Amino acid sequence: MAVVYIGLGSNMGDRAEYLRNAAELILSKCGASLMAESSIKETKAVDFKDQPDFLNQIIKIKTDLEPVVLLNHLKEIEIEMGRIYRFSKGPREIDIDILLYNDLVMNENTLKIPHPEILRRDFILEHLAELDPELTDPVSKKKYSEVLYHAGI
Repeated sequence: MAVVYIGLGSNMGDRAEYLRNAAELILSKCGASLMAESSIKETKAVDFKDQPDFLNQIIKIKTDLEPVVLLNHLKEIEIEMGRIYRFSKGPREIDIDILLYNDLVMNENTLKIPHPEILRRDFILEHLAELDPELTDPVSKKKYSEVLYHAGI
């Protein structure tokens, strides 16, 4: 079984409810078991700033699904939950991303693992350090908690 860290985000409607529902659907539709979940943090939009604030959370799951199959299930869940793709980096009912999949490094057109935004998003670093202070980036081999500390966050 793979250990996978999945990022959840929402900045439309009942944001907390979207996060809860997404986690439940991931567990049921992906045959996954929940290992841990981070706290929920409210964050400002990063790239396109003229939009509502996000609620973000990370869940840590175990699954037998291969990365691309898991990604396809996650995209189906986003659509099922009513996500509308307005424009890149725009407002979204729910955003579900694979952040880490074991210690896999993958660089395909449709899926990059670790997620390319991990080291650029403070809230992701905070959540990962919260879930596992010893968790290490599979590329840089640095602990996310140390990256967070050196960033002065």
